[in-house]
Amino acid sequence: MPGIATEAETALDIEQVFEEHHGMVFRVAYRITGNTSDAEDVLQTVFLRLVRRTGDAEVVEHASSYLYRAAVNAALDLMRGRLAAGSVPLEDQPLASSLPAPDRELASGEIREWLRKTVARLSPRAAEIFALRFYEGKENPEIAGILGTTEGTVAVTLSRTRDRIQKEYDAFTGGSHVARK
Repeated sequence: MPGIATEAETALDIEQVFEEHHGMVFRVAYRITGNTSDAEDVLQTVFLRLVRRTGDAEVVEHASSYLYRAAVNAALDLMRGRLAAGSVPLEDQPLASSLPAPDRELASGEIREWLRKTVARLSPRAAEIFALRFYEGKENPEIAGILGTTEGTVAVTLSRTRDRIQKEYDAFTGGSHVARK
């Protein structure tokens, strides 16, 4: 029957989509999680969800945009889950925890880990916009297109998110950072 894909056609479509987009999904996940193992988990999760979609699910017209958003959301979900459980992967444990605070900030990516946890605490929409802008380097018009919103909404959300993160960073460092111009 026209318009109905057979199992074999669906498997080939998924395989082609995987071949074309798995690298991008992995890179997005890695930038957010900062961990190869977690990025691989996100990659697997995204494509398993795609395979498990039911026949009555909405048709995915732009696979790249869909998978991009799915990768960002799955990576943020993973980070939020870790935050809620209070766990950090062994390879992400700070190695220099006995150093004085300023030295420790520079050692072993502690600030990056703090930022990942902070982003995981944001609302899903703010975290997604922040990740697209600052982890993926997307410009506001492109983010608006990916998320189906306006550039103004993206700009306001980014401004508020940056302000919140700056305040939390000041609290994290005890205000010991120097603003750069």
